[in-house]
Amino acid sequence: MKRINLALQGGGAHGAFTWGVLCRLLHEEDVEISAISGTSAGALNAAALKSGWVANGRTGALENLEWFWGQVGAITDPRFSEWVSSLAPTAHLWAQAMESSPAYMAFDMTTRMLSPYIYGPSMRNPLERIVREFHYDEVCASDGPDLHICATNVRTGKIRVFAGDEIMPEVIMASACLPSLFQAVEFTDPSTGKTEAFWDGGYTGNPALFPLFHKDLPDDILIVNINPLHREELPNDSRSIQNRINEISFNSSLFRELRAIEFVKRLIRDGMVKPGNMKDVLVHMIADDALMNELNVATKTIPNAVVIARLKSAGEDAAEAFLKNHKDDLNQRSTVNLTGMFS
Repeated sequence: MKRINLALQGGGAHGAFTWGVLCRLLHEEDVEISAISGTSAGALNAAALKSGWVANGRTGALENLEWFWGQVGAITDPRFSEWVSSLAPTAHLWAQAMESSPAYMAFDMTTRMLSPYIYGPSMRNPLERIVREFHYDEVCASDGPDLHICATNVRTGKIRVFAGDEIMPEVIMASACLPSLFQAVEFTDPSTGKTEAFWDGGYTGNPALFPLFHKDLPDDILIVNINPLHREELPNDSRSIQNRINEISFNSSLFRELRAIEFVKRLIRDGMVKPGNMKDVLVHMIADDALMNELNVATKTIPNAVVIARLKSAGEDAAEAFLKNHKDDLNQRSTVNLTGMFS
């Protein structure tokens, strides 16, 4: 049995890529998911998987993920999703069309110029209805993978990782709360007993890796990355510049933790730290930067059945390629060259 931890990034509707990855991993009977750290869309995927897993194992996890994305806007019948996707233009043209539509341009301008607080309490996150339908006795259960949800404390600027009985609808809503779109999510933090305000966890941990360092968990962390690490084309208009700024900022916390892992691995390799004194984390990553480079903030913000279908399919293909090339490496060695990444 190959035991792994999952680290699931946030990225709005692009989280459908992670859905595809999870579907493929859940079909691999000899791969066990021990713990999950998730942020924003990653937190939603993680909670759906955990709840379904506790209810009915792998089958329950697959069914619950399909239910969740069906609520978001996916066409969950593969016959129809493949048919609709085949008739649509390429992902790049579809993304451009969405970004250039008058409706999206008006929406984008409004979010840049106006605070979500001007609408009062009526400005609610459309995900709230879905999130409140999760079964929290299963999401918070001690059975199944350990679950960690990341959010950003607005006042302190620090990351807050929720786990176990701390996880409630407000926590998942906070993890996915973009401050330009929605008012901060305020609730009583179980650890302090004080009312705290939270924003999207992507600013401080996208996702947080350190909860997965516990000695009882496996050494392997498989990161599902949905914010492109690399873009060859230089952004030269305001929307593409803002999009790249968001990608860089939402990857910065991940890079910071990966750099720390690389430093510890170097200390262990050079004999500066005795083996066993610090965890020698084995890092793996599943991503599709080529596809994500064709998409944009519009496809991330506005769920679209065609884009969701293509993202899910791409996630399944990326996971299939990873398992084909690196399944034997799990629990043996890292498959990400961290030294090369930071050289």
